Amino acid sequence: MITSIVLIKTSTDRIPEIAEHIAALEGVSEVYSVTGAHDLIAMVRVARHDELAEVIPGRISKVPGVEATETHIAFRTYSQHDLETAFAIGLDS
Repeated sequence: MITSIVLIKTSTDRIPEIAEHIAALEGVSEVYSVTGAHDLIAMVRVARHDELAEVIPGRISKVPGVEATETHIAFRTYSQHDLETAFAIGLDS
């Protein structure tokens, strides 16, 4: 699974509608409304690297109101949830 973090600048008067539209796109797992230089952050998860082109410039960038995107591809995932699950295997509750 390939994970990308997509920073998105949008029309500020339509952030909720744009976020909902992006969240409904295939390949997008979550969308966060955030403070700072960007308005939204989308988490994109796909099976193959070439699918990123389908999702990010092919779908997200074409949503009306999206002005710009900046994409970061994750090399590795570190998660407290994953660690807790791994260490709990075989333990009685």
